[in-house]
Amino acid sequence: MARATRIGLFEREVRERPARAALDLLFARAEVISEGQRSQRGGRDAYFGSTMLTFDLPELSVLLRDACDAATAVRLAALLEDDASVAKRVQELAKREAARVSGATPREVSTHVAIRAQGAKVFIDVDVEASF
Repeated sequence: MARATRIGLFEREVRERPARAALDLLFARAEVISEGQRSQRGGRDAYFGSTMLTFDLPELSVLLRDACDAATAVRLAALLEDDASVAKRVQELAKREAARVSGATPREVSTHVAIRAQGAKVFIDVDVEASF
């Protein structure tokens, strides 16, 4: 075995993340279903609801270079969970949907997000609580 006499100053790391153009496409073509209602609880005007986004990869296969299969869906779901820009997009979408369903613009919105893959689809489930 040869002994190293010189060492490198830098380590290289390859990181993978969803492509920005692909995220634009996914969110533009997502199936969005929202439900919820506004109510008075403890003297406070609030909205409680949920929003579900579905990314159907096979439906987008003519626009995507990668395989649109179950393995890709699992990989995409994992990457979406760790992407701060995705969290921001989901939060903004949840706020818009809460306003649409409730008929008023919320002052504050809090969300709980769960991302999962099933088959070749990725689902983003968002529990939404808003105050007015």
